[in-house]
Amino acid sequence: MSDQLRPRSNGSKNLKTVARHGRLKKSNAAVTVAKFIAGSLAVVLVSGFSVGAIATYDVATSVQPSVHLTNETNGPVPSIGAIDGGVNMLIVGSDSRVGQDAAFGPEDSTGDLNDVTMLLHISEDHSNASVISFPRDMFVAIPSCPDPTGGSFRAMSSQKINTTLTYGGLACTVLTVEELTGLSIPFAAEVQFSGVMAMSSAVGGVPVCVASRIEDEYTGTFLDPGEHVLEGYDALQFLRTRHGLGDGGDLTRINNQQLFMSSLVRTIKSADTLSDPTKVYALAKAVTANMRLSDSLNSVTTLASIAIALKDIDLNQVVFAQVPTGSTTGGVKAVQPAFDNLFEAVAADQPLTLSGTTGRGTEADPNAPVEAAPVPVATTDPSAAADPAATEAPVATEAPGVVLSESVTGQTAGDYTCTRGRTLENQ
Repeated sequence: MSDQLRPRSNGSKNLKTVARHGRLKKSNAAVTVAKFIAGSLAVVLVSGFSVGAIATYDVATSVQPSVHLTNETNGPVPSIGAIDGGVNMLIVGSDSRVGQDAAFGPEDSTGDLNDVTMLLHISEDHSNASVISFPRDMFVAIPSCPDPTGGSFRAMSSQKINTTLTYGGLACTVLTVEELTGLSIPFAAEVQFSGVMAMSSAVGGVPVCVASRIEDEYTGTFLDPGEHVLEGYDALQFLRTRHGLGDGGDLTRINNQQLFMSSLVRTIKSADTLSDPTKVYALAKAVTANMRLSDSLNSVTTLASIAIALKDIDLNQVVFAQVPTGSTTGGVKAVQPAFDNLFEAVAADQPLTLSGTTGRGTEADPNAPVEAAPVPVATTDPSAAADPAATEAPVATEAPGVVLSESVTGQTAGDYTCTRGRTLENQ
């Protein structure tokens, strides 16, 4: 059922009012967390035998049955340490209510749509990473996909990307994105409905900034301007809200999701989280218990090795980007050549530099922490100060990599942004 058709609520936290498309986001966050979290897990695995052994067993037993990808190859399970080379991983947020709490409705009350589709790329040298979002209403060509029950489904020239999970499962979504981007994607994860709720609680809440009041009767989300630390159900509500922010559309909801994920990454990478075994275990359990993983990823050790490759990347080198799209009848379509240029840069393993805005759903946080300017190094050479002709040596700056088109919106994990809320009178 569309969230437009749902009766408005009085703002109470009735789980049954959760809109299908709102659930999506939740998975988003869950995914990013999965990667960075596994890094924390690795720290715990070597922190002590008795505690570590019990926790590892508990986490391992929560791993769900895996999914075999068409182009997947089985290799040796990596040891605890950063994975060798680069990584392409697809993360999707399932619309299905199968296996979820009964409070969210009957298992057959919705289909199985991937309303959140995100590609995580880690560079070969582990110096940068990107998380690229595909709008749920983006029209794409779907290749012939294997039918999980046998045989295969026929190819289709133009369908919304969020139908691929229904069409042929996680493997079909991966095949579709591979054809769309030209990339090989050996890892994939499907995040379940309750994932973000568990993860946001595991870290003790995720700080989010609201620039102007959010009012959304469809999700029961009402937040005043200022900072809010959200976890559990409240985090879910924030992630799924659409009517209460920006222009009320799904593209601005992605902006809001990127704000949340950026803050989540900062929270997970903080010493407060990494040094707390309880949080690390809770995060690892939240990931494995709420995700269906590809065969290639269905190992705590593999998750940890990927996370370790991420955990030392500078926050400003973790880019969240939304693919460039333009309106078309019933949805959106890729804008060229900006779309192809984006994935050519990813394929070439180039760092991505954003030149556009964060999107209509967010704005810069005026209270963001300011990095202190570097302190000049004192010299013991008296002639240096006495020479008026002396000039400072040029400061070497790191190449920005590929500067993306302004049509690519997004932010880095180091960017502090605030949600542009929308009140009921403007809806």
